[in-house]
Amino acid sequence: MDSAKTRQELASIFREAVATAHPAAILAPHLPPPPVGRIVILAAGKAAASMAAAAVAHYRDSHGVSDDRLVGLAVTRDGYALDAGPIEVVEAGHPLPNSKGLEATGRVLELAGSAGPDDLVLALISGGGSANWLLPADGVSLADKQAVTRALLRSGAGIGEINCVRKHLSQIKGGRLAGACGGAPLVTLAISDVPGDDPSVIASGPTVPDTTTLADARAIVERRGLDLPESCRAALATQANETPKPGDPAFADTSYTIIATPAASLEAAAKAASALGYRVESLGADVEGEARDVAGEHAKMALAAKARGERVAILSGGELTVTIRGEGEGGPNQEYALALAIALSGASGIAALSGDTDGTDGGTGLASDPAGAIVLPDTLARAKAAGIDPAVCLAANDSTRFFRTIGDLFVPGPTHTNVNDCRIILVG
Repeated sequence: MDSAKTRQELASIFREAVATAHPAAILAPHLPPPPVGRIVILAAGKAAASMAAAAVAHYRDSHGVSDDRLVGLAVTRDGYALDAGPIEVVEAGHPLPNSKGLEATGRVLELAGSAGPDDLVLALISGGGSANWLLPADGVSLADKQAVTRALLRSGAGIGEINCVRKHLSQIKGGRLAGACGGAPLVTLAISDVPGDDPSVIASGPTVPDTTTLADARAIVERRGLDLPESCRAALATQANETPKPGDPAFADTSYTIIATPAASLEAAAKAASALGYRVESLGADVEGEARDVAGEHAKMALAAKARGERVAILSGGELTVTIRGEGEGGPNQEYALALAIALSGASGIAALSGDTDGTDGGTGLASDPAGAIVLPDTLARAKAAGIDPAVCLAANDSTRFFRTIGDLFVPGPTHTNVNDCRIILVG
């Protein structure tokens, strides 16, 4: 196997998945016509700045809207800022929320409340928005909210469970932004990063009704054995923190459109793989589960395809989880790649890339964090030569150190979109 060519093929397939979901290419056709008054642009998540920039360009160039009618605030992950003209861009913490996000979220709600009947509130939502937009429930501090986030991330909880708890500890999530918009119509355009594309889960659903309840949140806390601050337990027992439900008047003049999905990006990846001469076997865009377990299943599929002499690309999306047992550094895509390498045991003719389409996979919260990792037939041999034990690294959740040591971290940098993970296994 030509490793340089294989790396190029893997990266090119990944890039096609990302390009299909970039706001510059997809946002404009979904934007509503400008109102008589202002367009209040409120954006959150890893695509916040790129979505705001694309919206500003559209209204300026296609409708001649002046900058004094374009107001708003985009809150994105550290390192993901772009110039969005009159729309201020604030970088905030992810996955752990921080004070910059807290301050910015208060301003977001003020902007929403300032909108009148002649204005339009345009919410541009993407994955990562749950951390970027935060205003804790009464009595809950930022430190408490950070403790909850850490506990949820370490527990192996799925994104739906995580966001259920977060919604009931927030003054903006779970439909509450819609209630803050006063008399202005609200249009939400969203990039989905969750299995099933549920609007109430994407960025914790700030503009849509929430069907989960305080009781659901408490049940998740108990099922996952979470040790929460007392203030958070008290908040989850306070009826005033229940989220607005379907039929609430807050949603009377609202609309919601998903403009990019993991499934569409996986289909783009499939076309790219097919163009390279691979038969495509897609496992779907909604794969969930413990990263190391899913990797073991996928390794069996790849080895079976190799035994049949096939040239095939096994593709999957979705969002895997990691139950943290060690003190290492990593993320779901890197842990998947490490477990996959162990399970493949150096089998010839099989290579893989597992990466998060936002450009970062777990890590330290820096834009320079890896998106994932690459697996080649000689991965384990190079690790042995470097004196690093894959099994020890997997047990310690230390996949970043493993792949950094052998030079196989995948680091594309911020992509300014987010449609979940993209896993590519090339056989033959």
